[in-house]
Amino acid sequence: MTARTDPGPPAPALEPLPGAPRRSPVRLALVIGALGVVFGDIGTSPIYALQTIFNPDDPHPVPVDTANVFGVVSLVFWSVTIIVTAFYVGLAMRADNDGEGGIMALITLLRRHPAGRGRKAALTLAALGIFGAALFLGDSMITPAISVLSAVEGVKTVSTGLEPLIIPATIAIIVLLFTLQRRGTAVIGRWFGPVMALWFAALALLGIGGIARHPGILRALSPAYALDFVAGHFRIAFFALAAVVLAFTGAEALYADMGHFGRKPISRAWLLIVFPAVLLNYMGQGALILEDTDNVSGTFFLLAPEPLRIPLLLLATAATVIAAQAVISGAYSVAAQASELGYLPRLRIAHTSEHRYGQIYVPWINWLLMASVLVLVFAFRTSEALAFAYGMAVIGTITIVSLLFLYVARIRWGTPRWALALGGGLLLGIDLLFLAASSTKIVHGAWLPLLIGVTAFTVMVTWQRGRAVVTAERQRREGPLQAFVDGLRKSRRKTATVPGTAVFLGRGKETAPLALRSVLEHTCVRHSQIVILSVETEPVPRVPDEERIAVDALVHERDAILHVTARYGYMETPDVPSALHAVGPEHTEGRELDLDRAVYYLSAIQLRVGTAPTMAAWRKHLFIATSHITADAAEHFRLPRERTVIVGSRIEV
Repeated sequence: MTARTDPGPPAPALEPLPGAPRRSPVRLALVIGALGVVFGDIGTSPIYALQTIFNPDDPHPVPVDTANVFGVVSLVFWSVTIIVTAFYVGLAMRADNDGEGGIMALITLLRRHPAGRGRKAALTLAALGIFGAALFLGDSMITPAISVLSAVEGVKTVSTGLEPLIIPATIAIIVLLFTLQRRGTAVIGRWFGPVMALWFAALALLGIGGIARHPGILRALSPAYALDFVAGHFRIAFFALAAVVLAFTGAEALYADMGHFGRKPISRAWLLIVFPAVLLNYMGQGALILEDTDNVSGTFFLLAPEPLRIPLLLLATAATVIAAQAVISGAYSVAAQASELGYLPRLRIAHTSEHRYGQIYVPWINWLLMASVLVLVFAFRTSEALAFAYGMAVIGTITIVSLLFLYVARIRWGTPRWALALGGGLLLGIDLLFLAASSTKIVHGAWLPLLIGVTAFTVMVTWQRGRAVVTAERQRREGPLQAFVDGLRKSRRKTATVPGTAVFLGRGKETAPLALRSVLEHTCVRHSQIVILSVETEPVPRVPDEERIAVDALVHERDAILHVTARYGYMETPDVPSALHAVGPEHTEGRELDLDRAVYYLSAIQLRVGTAPTMAAWRKHLFIATSHITADAAEHFRLPRERTVIVGSRIEV
């Protein structure tokens, strides 16, 4: 089922105070809203990133000394600056698909590439993009676990006696979080922005307090320290990169959520609020470590005075829940968009808000994520252990986005090759260096997101292939639509006509729906008005209402046989009855369709493993197993169940 991830109709503009600029309150609301939705993941990275880099239990620990602290803090700053600020905010967010961003938007841009030269490369990169989307699903399993776990671990800085409560408290929060998903985030969502605004203010203030203890840490802003660290201690720095990745987890959210708020509000929120806050906090943590090298565990919470650590713990827990909520919603959106692009079956989706279409709930994905997150918490038990697995999913997705972006920049914008070679070579060099460093953690947990990504990728490409096989066989059985209609006209005397409207859902205007053939062949009865309707998903987020339908009259005599094409964007929810109301009398020679009593016919396909060499046997079984999660078609197309008839057929794959 299609999931619209846009926030729906724009909220009415707030009335400005007399003499105030009229557009300012709206812009501020968008910026605050972006803080709550977009920046939760990257904004909570300071809780665990720096302590993970200096974790003494790391298989490749970074020695804690003055030179290394300056080098690591400088490396964190410049990595975030290059990858998030320069690439995502400065470049990638300019590559949008009708205002929508993210890896799925890049895939649709590649799929729209015209046939001919470069077509094969575009398809290959699109497949790579699907793997990136699969890695994101792995990321969406790890993020709630590491975010909530790292926040709850802050109780160790309050009292070591509370440490046994970390796992039970984490489990309770995660179960509550996923259980509440079906209720939607309409009520608590309005608090996300203000809570995150308070969070970033706390990050900045804590960082300033740390810097005041050791102002010399500000020298780490110079790239010389990062370069000296990498060049002078390459072996140590190389392994440290696998943990530095944690500083820009959630960077993809800036791009993926661009359609929610727009490029400018997200960019301004990052440049004016988020980036300075996290930068100050990393600097403050670095200063704290310089002051006492024993402060490498729980560095973030140790920045706060002891009386304020419990309030900070509560605020951090709230922030990490928001970060987890953002990535869970992102997983819903990615799965729904993959379904509309043909890489997953139809998924049952519930819209949890009448006003915000982007607030959706996908039950199957929700319970899969919850089970996976709980397994991760029980298996890894600490945020430091989970961090080994986390970086691979993040940098893998970023590297794939970089490749897709560079191709789009060349093909669609005509960017000169020398510019791509210079800028793209530098960018990919940095990405690949991080990727190589993260690969050293494969045996220590980084295999997990790769396994999740490969599994999800295999399911998606198998579904796409199996769907193509079934579609081809179905088209063969259906036969040409026009020939069927011509035959129906000639054999009118053999069929009885009853008043009313029958709507048969088909797969296009070239073939006759199987349900239509079966009904006429077995009952010899037809309705006086027949509508053959096909739903097309366009490679754009939304289709304007005036372009929603196209009507072709197949027969205009005593009876009417129409073909209606209803077009939807990949982020919209198909609503067949609503679309049919746009079919006016001009399409039916003055006779309006009787939609209040119309009967809807669906073709249901039963799949069986056959002997044809279409796919490997194990992929056939996987395809059929995946088909069992397909959402009910009547619900998917918003059909009235009491007037929906399902006609079955059997196809071998």
